[in-house]
Amino acid sequence: MNREGYIHGNINRKSVQCFARKKTAITITYCKHRRGLIKVNNCPIKFVETEILRYKAFEPILLLGRHRFADVNMRTRMRGGGHTSQIYAI
Repeated sequence: MNREGYIHGNINRKSVQCFARKKTAITITYCKHRRGLIKVNNCPIKFVETEILRYKAFEPILLLGRHRFADVNMRTRMRGGGHTSQIYAI
């Protein structure tokens, strides 16, 4: 690693980190090429509280199809705001 923090060489890293905000809610999502696990605050997405908000969290998966997420692990951490703002930040 050089002084600027860049790594020299060819690294084939299949991951991405995304940030989102809605009002005071902040969401950080880390995606990797793996087995297809989706976790929200270290719990599987199917355990998101309130059924209406769970469907809102599942919306991208239902629109694009589960097969597109079959080999992607997504780990999401949410902070601040209310439950609704946190889900919309996803």
